[in-house]
Amino acid sequence: MSLLISIDTAPSFAPKVSSPDPARLISGNPVFRSWPQDSAKQDKVQTGVWEATPGESHSIKGTMLEFCHIISGLVEIEEKGGETRTFRAGDSFVMKPGFVGIWRTIETVRKIYVCVYD
Repeated sequence: MSLLISIDTAPSFAPKVSSPDPARLISGNPVFRSWPQDSAKQDKVQTGVWEATPGESHSIKGTMLEFCHIISGLVEIEEKGGETRTFRAGDSFVMKPGFVGIWRTIETVRKIYVCVYD
């Protein structure tokens, strides 16, 4: 097993399909697709590709840290008590443990993610 992993941004295998928890949905009818590609440290670190269609939902990270790199699309993220920031293709950001806010998918978004669980 190699310790160097490439992330396929256009995976050919079927995604896991889901939608936001109804308690977190604010507007729209977003569909989430994820292509998990690797996990490590007993699943405490997970990487892959995630996609969402337009809609708006509450984002609550709890004890998880998430790094995101936007491949395509457009999102606005509003941190509770803070500013609203816009991210598009080529942008990267981290949502730290304790993050609470609103995730608005303006145009279908696809991102690479790295999630680290406590």
